[in-house]
Amino acid sequence: MDVQLFIPCFVDQLFPDTAFNMVKVLEKAGCTVSYNANQTCCGQPAYNAGFQEESKQVCQKFLRDFKGEEFIVAPSASCVGFVRNYYPEQLGNSSFHHEVISTGKRLFEFSEFLVQVLKKEKLGAELQGKATYHDSCAGLRECRIKEEPRKLLSQVKGLEMVEMQDVETCCGFGGTFAVKFEPISIGMAEQKVENAVATGADYIISTDMSCLMHLQGYISHKQYPIRTMHLADVLAQGW
Repeated sequence: MDVQLFIPCFVDQLFPDTAFNMVKVLEKAGCTVSYNANQTCCGQPAYNAGFQEESKQVCQKFLRDFKGEEFIVAPSASCVGFVRNYYPEQLGNSSFHHEVISTGKRLFEFSEFLVQVLKKEKLGAELQGKATYHDSCAGLRECRIKEEPRKLLSQVKGLEMVEMQDVETCCGFGGTFAVKFEPISIGMAEQKVENAVATGADYIISTDMSCLMHLQGYISHKQYPIRTMHLADVLAQGW
């Protein structure tokens, strides 16, 4: 199966290893992976900051960059959710109407693509320890992803999964929210991390590096013996 990669700004600039690990997993799952080096942003940062007209220009570029019939896979529920849910609002009544519909149908978050499209849950990964899963707001509320990551993680050899309290509560990052409302953001990260630590887990795993970076900042400050991992990094372990 031919797959186009969409690597969000956050992953591209700060966590490129996660992108490479996603490629490894997709290729092991039987996909032929391509990457359009002209791609940039999905437009979400500008939109969330109130620059809607500027965001539209970025959205239009995204649609041009990902023209075609192949599936598009991204290691970020946040970006996938933005394209699916906000592109129709931004460009649905424009000349890009058909591209908006087509792209929304072809674009998948990494875990939902593996489980829903490829029908694969066991990928031969191995990671020793105990982990708890963080449902990102975008994954849970915008992409309706809940069971897919858990199905994949349940098949990782040596990994014990345990649910934390208030698992569906926001981590507090929220893009510019963490900057504009820093004390509230830190308080939300504290609640999330403390709930994760209470499980005795070695790892907090999620689909979104933005959430994980925010949580890791609190973890490092407290010097807790727990660390964050993206789902793609977990599934690439032990080969």
